[in-house]
Amino acid sequence: MLLLLAEDDKRLGNLVVHMLKKEKHQVDWVQNGEDAILFAKNSNYDLIILDWMMPKKDGITVCKELRSYGYDGAILMVTAKDGLEDRVKGLDYGADDYIVKPFEFAELFARIRALQRRISKPLVQDEILSVGSIQLNVVTHVVEKDGQEIQLTPKEYQLLELFLRNPNQTLPRDLLIDRIWGYEAEVSSNNLDALVRLLRKKIEDDGSHLIQNIRGVGYKIEKQTV
Repeated sequence: MLLLLAEDDKRLGNLVVHMLKKEKHQVDWVQNGEDAILFAKNSNYDLIILDWMMPKKDGITVCKELRSYGYDGAILMVTAKDGLEDRVKGLDYGADDYIVKPFEFAELFARIRALQRRISKPLVQDEILSVGSIQLNVVTHVVEKDGQEIQLTPKEYQLLELFLRNPNQTLPRDLLIDRIWGYEAEVSSNNLDALVRLLRKKIEDDGSHLIQNIRGVGYKIEKQTV
């Protein structure tokens, strides 16, 4: 599954990310509530692991805002609060389940599996994202241009999917770097610019200008509407 971890404790966050990746999950990690909302609105997470106590916005506020926004994936609340009133409050605001710190990873994995069973839906059809002659199948991860498959690296694919999920929206450089390399990766805007150039060579070889550089802000992909 594609998971978002919102946890401000760096030691615990690093450990949880490591263990989840060992379980073959894809994981993004943020360390405050505002970033949790930003990431959740810009990706299609199956499950969000949400710490109750975080800077900027706490887990309850994040949970409430995401449900109001329309996020329908699973939310697992993580907290040191183990009182009945606190558990009820979290569930009332939209959390699907609750785990109390400190926890064993076996319990965390079991709760994730239980939520996965609840949210799993039969695949009716492949989800296709497209712009111009480019098509990206989010199920098979196949990218085609004019019906011909294009070979992309994992990071090129991630970047293109981000653009296609947010057409005509300027995505800030910091957001793109965090989503592709990770929150604590030591990369610069130069790395992002180089990745964009490589992607452009593969999807704009016909002279089209799909990806636009918004100077001082970030990048966006233009999708014409008719």
